Amino acid sequence: MEEQTKEQKPSLREELYDWLQSIVFVIVLCVLVFVFVCRIVTVDGRSMNPTLYDQDKLIVSNLFKNYEQGDIVVFDAPDFDYASGPLVKRVIATEGQVVEIDKETGTVYVDGEALDEPYIAEPIVDLQDYEKPITVPEGHVFCMGDNRNHSTDSRTNSIGCVDTREILGKAYLVLFPLKSFGKL
Repeated sequence: MEEQTKEQKPSLREELYDWLQSIVFVIVLCVLVFVFVCRIVTVDGRSMNPTLYDQDKLIVSNLFKNYEQGDIVVFDAPDFDYASGPLVKRVIATEGQVVEIDKETGTVYVDGEALDEPYIAEPIVDLQDYEKPITVPEGHVFCMGDNRNHSTDSRTNSIGCVDTREILGKAYLVLFPLKSFGKL
């Protein structure tokens, strides 16, 4: 009788099965999170210096698609042949806004107001293909890198205003290197 009342210890096979179930659940959960909620993107190049650096790893999410001026976004540029992956840039203007760059001072104006940009490396010297004020079309954003003179961005014809359907998401934090963790 005593043998029947004692709790039976699970066999090694049952214990392994429990572990396997847990591991599969965690893997499926991770896949779902990284497919539908967020992804990790690597910065390629120096176009976002001093905010982001080459090979920084970012957590990017496309859960909320209301991109605003100042957001850092990651997007595909199908007509830009020189990128090895998605581009990381800052939203300067959204649909309907007018972007103007003063060719003498390099100051960027949106709807006639100069932007306060403490995050840029230096004022613009290289205007690229920019010639005259640009009105951002519906469903698009105008993006530029923080390292303006070393960034190929919406000022070029090969990228232009970015269709919001091409945006993979908004960057929320730096994951790696650890010394920059969370900084954006």
